[in-house]
Amino acid sequence: MHTVLTRGNAILAYSLSVLACLTFCCFISTVFLDYRTEAKMNTVKVLLKNVPDYGASRERHDLGFLTFDLQTNLTDLFNWNVKQLFLYLTAEYETKSNKLNQVVLWDKIVLRGENAVLDFKNMNTKYYFWDDGNGLRANKNITLTLSWNIIPNAGLLPSIQAHGSHTFKFPDEYSTTSA
Repeated sequence: MHTVLTRGNAILAYSLSVLACLTFCCFISTVFLDYRTEAKMNTVKVLLKNVPDYGASRERHDLGFLTFDLQTNLTDLFNWNVKQLFLYLTAEYETKSNKLNQVVLWDKIVLRGENAVLDFKNMNTKYYFWDDGNGLRANKNITLTLSWNIIPNAGLLPSIQAHGSHTFKFPDEYSTTSA
């Protein structure tokens, strides 16, 4: 007959095989869903300063300040395989020295069971809008986009961009007032 260790090993191997199969079924049941939704953004106030960079070269660089409005409904994104959403608002722009610049300005974690209808007015950015040169002044093509990462119970960690973006411009002159 089989020993207790042999029987325990067989039960454990069978249990792990069943759990792996169930985990794969969980993944495959939600991998083909469309997790995009509409997001509306608007900038309320935009200021620009030229400040010294005390950390590196002591040169002066552009620092942008903005407040924004954000409206979106993320409740349809949650299903039984979504634990949480990691939202982030990015600004994309082009300068003479760089073809593509991307700056994360704001982020938020929305857990399953929390209110997933976002309606923010006059929000300040969470992170600095810092350019490593003077590429923000009179830049007329700054695009705000809302994106999110889905944290699932099992499966891939997709990065998804919302439908809709907002384009704005920075002023032609630097501001002397505080943000």
